[in-house]
Amino acid sequence: MVATAATSSFFPVPSPPGDAKSSKVGSGSASLGGIKSKSASSGALQVKANAQAPPKINGSPVGLTASVETAKKEDVVSSPAPRTFINQLPDWSMLLAAITTMFLAAEKQWMMLDWKPKRADMLIDPFGIGRIVQDGLVFSQNFSIRSYEIGADRTASIETLMNHLQETALNHVKTAGLLGDGFGSTPEMSKRNLIWVVTRMQILVDRYPTWGDVVHVDTWVSASGKNGMRRDWLVRDAKTGETLTRASSLWVMMNKVTRRLSKIPEDVRGEIEPYFLNSDPVVNEDSTKLPKLDDMTADYIRKGLTPRWNDLDVNQHVNNVKYIGWILESAPPPILESHELSAITLEYRRECGRDSVLQSLTAVSEAGIGNLGGPGKVECQHLLRHEDGAEIVRGRTEWRPKHANNFGMMGGQMPADESGA
Repeated sequence: MVATAATSSFFPVPSPPGDAKSSKVGSGSASLGGIKSKSASSGALQVKANAQAPPKINGSPVGLTASVETAKKEDVVSSPAPRTFINQLPDWSMLLAAITTMFLAAEKQWMMLDWKPKRADMLIDPFGIGRIVQDGLVFSQNFSIRSYEIGADRTASIETLMNHLQETALNHVKTAGLLGDGFGSTPEMSKRNLIWVVTRMQILVDRYPTWGDVVHVDTWVSASGKNGMRRDWLVRDAKTGETLTRASSLWVMMNKVTRRLSKIPEDVRGEIEPYFLNSDPVVNEDSTKLPKLDDMTADYIRKGLTPRWNDLDVNQHVNNVKYIGWILESAPPPILESHELSAITLEYRRECGRDSVLQSLTAVSEAGIGNLGGPGKVECQHLLRHEDGAEIVRGRTEWRPKHANNFGMMGGQMPADESGA
């Protein structure tokens, strides 16, 4: 029925032979089953369909006279342009043209973006998400130095660099699929209430980045003895590849409930050993013993340091980055004004809780005690302790005059996998 109606919209349908009496030859109109076609004065073809049969009363049709009179009146009035199945459809051409224009503009903008790395061997990650490289053994991530991460000398602080190191370490564990419900703990470690704690860290800074710089951080882990792990970092300028910072740290496991050190369980070892990279430390271990300071040997003492709630991490102890800030609280102001920190070694001996009250002690080396604001290098010894004298962190710092960096001095390189994998 639909096909018949559509066809009759374009071609007049002749009446069957049985209806010859209702057709007038040469009259220009024909009737078929309630469908009337006629030629308007303009020569256009008009088709009208009556979908309802005439009503009947007692078997006799009614209203036929009115229909005939109406039809006669319509014969006199000129009809508008015909409305057919085709010309009643909406015009989609304008909408299709608009969509095409939008796609072409978006494609042009996309092609103008440069997503290709500047160097094939360096990951350029503008979003700072990071990824695992070197067969899954090295994690790489970019960081943009923000305005709130720089200090009075317009360069990033040592705490900023330490935060970048910590962030990449955690992201490495997470991206590798080893993150349990603890802070850097694997699933097997979480089952046993084990966490990682740092025991020693060494950092060498060749140059501090400034606001707007993008730094590229690579980090990897290696075995350290039977029950330890070493994590190394290499920080470079993402644009030039220049080495900025090298850092190496030693970690052991501690029971989160008993707060005692623990051996590495075999199930945990099975989780982490596939990610160990057989390489030398990026920073040669400093075997020089760090001396213990006291009130007699310290040149500067800062008392009354207390942790804030925001200084605690998810393991409910003070974040190790915070210790550096407390150590520098007792550094002589002339050193902070005229020198910059070039190297730091830290030995973590005891954790610090929320209710601790701390003291920071600093002793300046004999060579630098009379040259705090001079052009030479200065070395300091540090101790962070509880008020009762219990040691928390021992440290040593080396300082160089500002703007006297020896660029390229360290020549840090990415580690080569010596495991043969």
